[in-house]
Amino acid sequence: MRKSVRALLFAAAVMLPIAAAGQTAGGPLELEAKIPLGAVSGRIDHLAVDLKRQQLFAAELGNDGSVRLLWAEDLTSKGRIDLGEDADNVRIDAARNRVLVGYGKGALAVIDPKSRAKIADIPLKAHPEGFQIDESAARAFVNLPDAGQIAVVDLEKGQITATLPTQGHRANFPMALDREAQRVLVVFRSPPRLLVLSKEGSVVADVDTCGDADDVFVDAKRRRVYVSCGAGVLDVFEEGAGTYQRIDRVPTASGARTSLFVPDLDRLFVAVRASSGEPAAIWVFRPAP
Repeated sequence: MRKSVRALLFAAAVMLPIAAAGQTAGGPLELEAKIPLGAVSGRIDHLAVDLKRQQLFAAELGNDGSVRLLWAEDLTSKGRIDLGEDADNVRIDAARNRVLVGYGKGALAVIDPKSRAKIADIPLKAHPEGFQIDESAARAFVNLPDAGQIAVVDLEKGQITATLPTQGHRANFPMALDREAQRVLVVFRSPPRLLVLSKEGSVVADVDTCGDADDVFVDAKRRRVYVSCGAGVLDVFEEGAGTYQRIDRVPTASGARTSLFVPDLDRLFVAVRASSGEPAAIWVFRPAP
């Protein structure tokens, strides 16, 4: 997820739903469409969706360590908050009406959307990669791969209060929460493993997965987990009685490690960068029942 190339944010908005184009069938994920992104030659990192306006956004390359504020109706600029360097994942802390942004060598910036300003920093031991907010307990789980930690942050106190076990695995980048089962899912790159933990830290499952993972999502409706990997595949796991079994490995394209599962649309979007064999595009997968 970390963005080493200094560049401006590129936003590509596409109207949803999308007409089918080149569909495959027979597995848990069916390729429904490919949305071309035009002259996008670099790496694509981070996807977001605006359900109200039926738009999907993709960020190309890195940014310059700032948060850009855009008016949703027409994407006009409404300001900028400079954080210093390497602004990365963004999460909305709805319970406290705040926005959290992981950045720099180790912090979550706390932003007040009303004043459009950073009001605090939550210090961390290394640059934060994937992190998720647990609204039920006013805390966040944060991947700190350079520190070899999964940190538990108290959002009221603004500090780390615990860590979860990593089982000796390294390079923990993507993370998801299974809110129904009260579990934390973390994917490591070295070795490639999917580690499932209770929120208290006990190990539920520890299984092999694809290489160079960057996103992981829980499909609560089907009790499945989707992992997107730069190795050029999607791994699909099925959960049952506390076990996680891989039921399919779906080919994509080399470097296609950024994805977004949108339950409201029941679609998995995968960002595919331009290569000798494929133009830059968003591949749309429909989960099969």
